[in-house]
Amino acid sequence: MTRKQKRLTMILGGLAVIGLAIGIILYALSGTITFFHTPSDLTATGVKPGQRIRLGGMVEDGSVKKGTGTETTFAVTDQIKTITVSYNGILPDLFREGQGVVTEGSLKEDGTFVADTVLAKHDENYMPRELAESLKEKGVKLGKGADQ
Repeated sequence: MTRKQKRLTMILGGLAVIGLAIGIILYALSGTITFFHTPSDLTATGVKPGQRIRLGGMVEDGSVKKGTGTETTFAVTDQIKTITVSYNGILPDLFREGQGVVTEGSLKEDGTFVADTVLAKHDENYMPRELAESLKEKGVKLGKGADQ
């Protein structure tokens, strides 16, 4: 082999390795690239207990219950299905019933969602676009400015 052929072989081999690495990364992420699931999506998508996901929806009115210390339970709904969420930590200042919320955590065997992060909306007109679109697809009527 000449010097040019060796160099070309090395370059092509390096590109093949990089391409393979990118392909493996994209394949591994393909099942987890989502913004969040709504409560009714959990059964439809087959989310397994213990799998880390984001759950989004509206905090159901009358569902927030404070426990001992910083323990809180509340229900997240998409007006079709409701999931009970258990959270141990300080809730955001803007967290309240009837408002949009996205939680991060995992589903337990009994159907309870254990959250380790709770994200609340930042003002009265904001709702994540994905949540607004998902709720609209399910026929839920949203207030003015909910998808801005």
